[in-house]
Amino acid sequence: MPKSNKVIVSCAITGSIHTPTMSPHLPLTADQIAEQAIGAAEAGAAILHLHARNPEDGSPSQEPKHYNLFLPRIKQSCNAVVNITTGGGLGMTLDQRLAAAKWAQPEVASMNMGSLNFNISGAAAKITDFKQPWEQPYLEMTKDFILSNTFTQIERGITELSENGSKFEFECYDIGHLYNLAHFVDRGLVKPPFFVQGVFGILGGIAPEMEHLLHMRSTADRLFGEDYYFSCLGAGRHQMPFATINALRGGHVRVGLEDSIYISKGELAESNADQVAKVIRILKELSIEVATPDEAREMLELKGADNVAF
Repeated sequence: MPKSNKVIVSCAITGSIHTPTMSPHLPLTADQIAEQAIGAAEAGAAILHLHARNPEDGSPSQEPKHYNLFLPRIKQSCNAVVNITTGGGLGMTLDQRLAAAKWAQPEVASMNMGSLNFNISGAAAKITDFKQPWEQPYLEMTKDFILSNTFTQIERGITELSENGSKFEFECYDIGHLYNLAHFVDRGLVKPPFFVQGVFGILGGIAPEMEHLLHMRSTADRLFGEDYYFSCLGAGRHQMPFATINALRGGHVRVGLEDSIYISKGELAESNADQVAKVIRILKELSIEVATPDEAREMLELKGADNVAF
């Protein structure tokens, strides 16, 4: 299939890794999530990767009622593609993780392409006074935690969400996850074009080394040929370097407060829009064109914003 040379910028607005104590700018309420998502879209993000939070304490939530507080407002206020997580919050059941995407029937849903050790406990050691009682145990339990997405779980998620026309952001935390995706491609359960998101820098997944980025891309080239688009995210301080290198090699980028709460060394990002604006400024300085939401829809062959359930 013909490939566009424009870069799709995704923005992950809040996620389920960072906790309220880590940054006063992390969006937690429905109003904050909506405002920051709309701001990111206005700054140039084509895709908004969305999690919900419990408005009472900022903890991760996959309840459709919490998504319903901000999804209609986002849809009414901008043209960005909505991408809803099926990873949810750490420790959730598969039913909980799938609930929001099954209800919302978005254009895109994320899909973790395998199970892995997922250790973010180091963040707890840097904090002495937590704002919410759930934060410290949530972080520290990941020393003995496996983020589960077995072949059976992946197949169920793909099958149930495909029924509503949703396509996927295939999140690959290691090289083996690309081969897991190829397994489902070979079985005919997913159709091209594939939107692959390489995830670098989570303890338990592939390390944030540029050699690994090149290896993951060359492996994906062998497995999927011209049938995929490769985006990547670098966690924490690796966010902008990985975005830049991947874009220079014809790939796509993801930024957002889910992946890093900083805008530069030691400086907290005040909004998701700030990170989007920064990466787009870098891309433009390198004479790289940025895709609009509708161009991203065409590239990824999405069903369109009129065909979602919110």
